[in-house]
Amino acid sequence: MTEAATKPRARSGGRNARRTLRSAPNFTMLPGLKRNIPVCEVMDPAQVERIDNASMDILENVGVVFRDDIALEDWKRVGAKVVGETVYLDRGLVRELISSIPSDFTYHARNPQNNVRLGGKHSVFVPMTGAPFLRDLEDVRRNPLLEDLAMFHKLSHMMPSLHSSAHHIVEPYDHPISQRHLRITYSSMKYSDKMFMGMTTSPKNAEDVMDMCAILFGEDFIDQNPVTTGNINGNSPLVWDETMLGALRAFCKRNQPVLCSPFVLGGANTPASVAASVAQLNAEALSALAYTQVIRKGAPAIYGHYLSTVSMKSGAPMAGTPEISLMNFMIGQMARHYDVPWRTSNTLGGAKTFDAQAGYESATTLSAVMHAGANYIWHSAGWNEAGMHCSVAKFIVDAEQCAMAYRMAEGPKWDSFDDAIAAVSDIGPGGHYLGHPHTLENFQTAYFMPEMFDNNSIEQWQAEGGVEITERALTRAKLLLSEYQEPKLDEAKNEALLDYIARREREIPASDELNQSF
Repeated sequence: MTEAATKPRARSGGRNARRTLRSAPNFTMLPGLKRNIPVCEVMDPAQVERIDNASMDILENVGVVFRDDIALEDWKRVGAKVVGETVYLDRGLVRELISSIPSDFTYHARNPQNNVRLGGKHSVFVPMTGAPFLRDLEDVRRNPLLEDLAMFHKLSHMMPSLHSSAHHIVEPYDHPISQRHLRITYSSMKYSDKMFMGMTTSPKNAEDVMDMCAILFGEDFIDQNPVTTGNINGNSPLVWDETMLGALRAFCKRNQPVLCSPFVLGGANTPASVAASVAQLNAEALSALAYTQVIRKGAPAIYGHYLSTVSMKSGAPMAGTPEISLMNFMIGQMARHYDVPWRTSNTLGGAKTFDAQAGYESATTLSAVMHAGANYIWHSAGWNEAGMHCSVAKFIVDAEQCAMAYRMAEGPKWDSFDDAIAAVSDIGPGGHYLGHPHTLENFQTAYFMPEMFDNNSIEQWQAEGGVEITERALTRAKLLLSEYQEPKLDEAKNEALLDYIARREREIPASDELNQSF
């Protein structure tokens, strides 16, 4: 072998400069994910048609209950058959209506660098919401406060893999329930400049969120550009209620997307069959998607669902089961069949602590979600105890898992392939690549290196205190919060938001009613 062949090729840039760059904290949000791996399709075209036909038969012959006088009049206006509260939807009408839903669109964040595209191959990760409890920075399970919600919004802002600050990640119990949506929305806007979700706990609450979005972005801007997301839960089987439908109208009229989400407890409110459950869910989702276009043709909307299966031993919802993965694969195929973006839930756990059960359940769901080709990937960080609490430790590790999934879904990278192949000639048989310039230049990005997982020898792990993952994650969370820098709101907009909140809090009576959205 000649000297030219044995001498490693030089690379530009000093090693110290590269080391400094690698060690500096980087909280920059990853761009919206563009998936470059194949989707898993468990149904052949004939089976997709079979689900579609079954769903259309349900819509035409069983019908869907819309417990809302305004919605019933809207359906009559477009020619649907309405008997009492039951709406019978002709498949031709449904197909015509959903055809105007955009197949993809761009979410606009307060910081334009954090804008993200959704639909087709484009996906986003969104933290969990709706937890009535949290496991805090000391891993203590307790009722959350408004400052705990702010903490999660700050962590969402600092996690590169999370594309949203969501909304009520945890319920702030120190604030009146009827006024809570105002403080939740403000916290989402204030502590992060990523996109966020909007509360849909009542029609008027949804209108308040729209008004606050108009203050932040401008009325004309939100009329043309998605800036937030509402979630509309169905009451399976086959019921949409007045509260959700009123909130849907508030969002759609202002051109803001809603997740049309049947609430599926497989075997309890759907048949004890994966395929039949998907057919029912599909009918429910289609009926709400179609209604969005009755309200405003061309408004963005997202095929949604919340999936769980029910233990026939206890009646409790389960996470991470094989059937949930299969239903995600099938729902992905149906959404692509109709050419609409779709939402799923991610990293769900039923465990009471951040233990092996929580990890296995979450990893199973995360893998299925990525291979199902989901677009709006909700509940991506923190969910445990069937959504009863958000765990700070799990939030940190889930976010890193999303970063790992993001890297996998990007597919193989080929940009340094030729240089890497050249390194084979440099090293030759029996050598190693650890000191080669190509390795030094690329090792940080060539292979994902988790911060939360310990891969050292047991001797080193023991010497460093034998710290397990929950403690490592909580230590990481505390460090992140100590380094947090608030992305300041424009002063005039901030004052206008606070004035709006103060006025609405004077107008809204305190209430003990609790609403939750999943």
